[in-house]
Amino acid sequence: MPELLLYSWNVNGLRAAEKKGFIHWAETSHADIIALQETKCHPEQLSEDLLHIDGYQSYWQSGERKGYSGVAVYTRPKPLQVITDFHDPLLNAEGRLIGLEFEKFFFFNGYFPNGGMGTHRIEYKLDFYNRFEKMIESLPKPTVFCGDVNTAHNEIDLARPRENRNNSGFMDVERAWLHHIINEKGYIDTFRHFHPEPNRYSWWDMKTKARSRNIGWRIDYFITSPKLKTHLIDADIEEKITGSDHAPIWLKIKI
Repeated sequence: MPELLLYSWNVNGLRAAEKKGFIHWAETSHADIIALQETKCHPEQLSEDLLHIDGYQSYWQSGERKGYSGVAVYTRPKPLQVITDFHDPLLNAEGRLIGLEFEKFFFFNGYFPNGGMGTHRIEYKLDFYNRFEKMIESLPKPTVFCGDVNTAHNEIDLARPRENRNNSGFMDVERAWLHHIINEKGYIDTFRHFHPEPNRYSWWDMKTKARSRNIGWRIDYFITSPKLKTHLIDADIEEKITGSDHAPIWLKIKI
């Protein structure tokens, strides 16, 4: 079985990331698959260099309004199919999800909703979680999904849990889905599988310069089906990579 190196990164605007060296980072990452969230673009707005990074095919799912949301995948292995229609208006909306089918597994890249804009968005976020789970549970192959899940699972996953118990991203109703997926359904939070240590985060508030003080949240994940547990090799967060308010995360898997 070949080893695959998978990266996920919320770039907080791909055109801005290009100016900060994204293409060089991608070319030197040695990644087999790179999943991006919050691209904030449509493909026709991008340079040829971004669309055609050497060695990769790129696939895009854009938000209905420009400058908002959006996900993309660069891949060296050729997928059997690329999924951009999930036969569900909620999963299709806002450019938040893209899927690739490979011979042995399905790969999904998601920019899951933020619930910080009121009760209606919390409900939208929870509905998105539940419909996404139903969709991947119906598939005939194991799943690897990654992206900005916009929720910290446990207290260890953010610097100030007590102060954020009532804030979106750490509310009990949001965390309950991650608990259900990981603790009840047996899906693997791959970073925690290898790293039980505290003070490891993937997002920091730029306005308060929280990154320099490591006052962060771990809201970016690689999560796999239970069947893939024995195939995991390593996973980590690259906190030193800048260019976004999120850090890239990666997973190495033999599949």
